Amino acid sequence: MIDHQISPATANILVVDDTPANLRLLVGILTEQGYTVRPARDGFQALSIAQGVPLDLILLDIQMPQIDGYEVCSKLKADERTRHIPVIFISALSDVFDKVRAFGVGGVDYITKPFQVEEVLARVETHLALQHLQTSLRTKNQDLAKTNEQLAKTLQQLKATQDELIQSEKMAALGQLIAGVAHEINTPLGAIRSSAGSISKFLGQTLEQLPDLFQSISREEAEKFLALLQRSLQKKSTFSAKEERQLKRSLIRHLEEKGVENADVVADTLIDMGVYQEIDPFLSLLKRSDSQYLLEIAYKLSGLQRGTQTINMATERASKVVFALKAYARYDQSGAMILANLVEGIETVLTLYDNQIKNSVKVIRNYTELPLFFCYPDELNQVWTNIIHNALQAMDYGGTLTIDITQRDQQAHISITDSGQGIPEQIKPKIFEPFFTTKPPGEGSGLGLDIVKKIIDKHRGQIEVESIPGKTIFTVSLPINIQEESQ
Repeated sequence: MIDHQISPATANILVVDDTPANLRLLVGILTEQGYTVRPARDGFQALSIAQGVPLDLILLDIQMPQIDGYEVCSKLKADERTRHIPVIFISALSDVFDKVRAFGVGGVDYITKPFQVEEVLARVETHLALQHLQTSLRTKNQDLAKTNEQLAKTLQQLKATQDELIQSEKMAALGQLIAGVAHEINTPLGAIRSSAGSISKFLGQTLEQLPDLFQSISREEAEKFLALLQRSLQKKSTFSAKEERQLKRSLIRHLEEKGVENADVVADTLIDMGVYQEIDPFLSLLKRSDSQYLLEIAYKLSGLQRGTQTINMATERASKVVFALKAYARYDQSGAMILANLVEGIETVLTLYDNQIKNSVKVIRNYTELPLFFCYPDELNQVWTNIIHNALQAMDYGGTLTIDITQRDQQAHISITDSGQGIPEQIKPKIFEPFFTTKPPGEGSGLGLDIVKKIIDKHRGQIEVESIPGKTIFTVSLPINIQEESQ
């Protein structure tokens, strides 16, 4: 089938009539109107022309030798190449039965001979216009089908690209975090190595000295020694350097008043052991000539316990960071929603940022318990990462970060507030636009908040921002009763 636009200058019309006078008359009338007219004297010639030339309309006589108009029309409609060409019958047969049969074999109109020129032209013009509209509609339908197919492919590509972009942004954020994460792991590992070395050293030195120690002191003094050791093991408070200096000065004065020699050295050891109050019960030990020897052994024994506690805390810290790193870097290729704990995701991100947070940022957590709900947890972790990272940068890594989690009307509301410089009013409408960034070149792609918006839209949620100097709030609202839809 050949589709083309139709106008008097381009329309191709086939006229079929076995009467030469009628044929010449119709050809002349249509040619004068600017149509391209092809004559045919019988049905076989008509079929041959129709199969070889693109036609827009056929005027067909019924009564012809060998093969009549009805059969010609039937063959035209049976052929995929010609079935779309409209056929107008022109015949001297005026019986209703003949007209019904003409329409039954596929004709679109019927003109009775003798015909009026005006009628023929009017019918021809009408059916050419209709044919043009039908041809245009077929073309547009074909174009629309192709466009829909292309759009479907493009949508799939966009979804794949978006998934890749989210993963890429996640890895970029992880790259920025990796130095801090390495520090968070190296610090507890260093503490473990140091404590393990101290324990090994103290054990080797102290175990050999214990028998001689307990033989050199009385039973009462041994009880006081063990009480001093127990007091040291109960140490929980930690003090700043300034506070320790104040405690030491106070303790030195007290020891000097009680007649303890080398009060400054003794005070140093007691402070290190965490014993700085109510020391009078131990004065008899501290006034002995070998008091520094006794204190040294007590300090080493209590150091074993402190070293064990340090190793336990360091191991727990390293394990927590590794778990957070593993959870953050995970990539779920199934593309399916799963039940997840929203708070765990936020805490994972905070753990990874702990090195940037712990010294100068105060984190306030106001969490309401939420049920598990269907979501894409890996992608939501990217949301919390981008918002928290922006908040820390806005505060120049010093200030207050407040995270509020509440539930209202089957919606989880997560508000992340920072005490940074705020977002200028003129750029606030642009912050979710792709590639928009206020950061210097090399410090941001401008895709962070655009990706955040896309992920939240994917969850059928909303994100809003309020900002004034000294306070910026990003609020994410997520439906907690969303179920995974069939793909």
